[in-house]
Amino acid sequence: MRRRARSPPAEVWGKIGASSCGDAPMSEADRPGMPFPTAFELDPRLVADTHRIGDLALSRVLLFDDARFPWLVLVPRLPGLRDLIDLARDDQHRLLDEVNRCAHVLHALDRPHKLNIAALGNVVAQLHVHVIARYPHDAAWPRPVWNVGERRPFAAPALQERLAALRTALRLEAAG
Repeated sequence: MRRRARSPPAEVWGKIGASSCGDAPMSEADRPGMPFPTAFELDPRLVADTHRIGDLALSRVLLFDDARFPWLVLVPRLPGLRDLIDLARDDQHRLLDEVNRCAHVLHALDRPHKLNIAALGNVVAQLHVHVIARYPHDAAWPRPVWNVGERRPFAAPALQERLAALRTALRLEAAG
């Protein structure tokens, strides 16, 4: 039996207005009591766990530093984003197009059995989307990749080779 979704109370509809439909990005007023940055900054945990591949029109594309999994992370380069609904509708579509582009690249380079695409944000609140190539023989199959075994950072030569291949496939310049 399907459960019916509850509608928000009238005062909530009045407060969120057009942003509930993705027509306008969220602002500091939409999240009272929460800090709202004025410039894009990558969350320190993403900085520590990834390598920069380059920038698409909206998103910074990162390689997660675990050689066990072909794993990209896209982070829209706009301040204060936590959830997909924080993006204006056009940017939501742009992000989906960029996720699609990265998924096609991983599919072409790595020929996975399955692609996992997720935006959770329970540990790192900054809006980011994971695109992960999966195989029945990988270390986590069929479970999610998070917190499975010990992460295996890329060795320097393999890292440079992987970054170059991804930049070429995504048609990106070397990150500065």
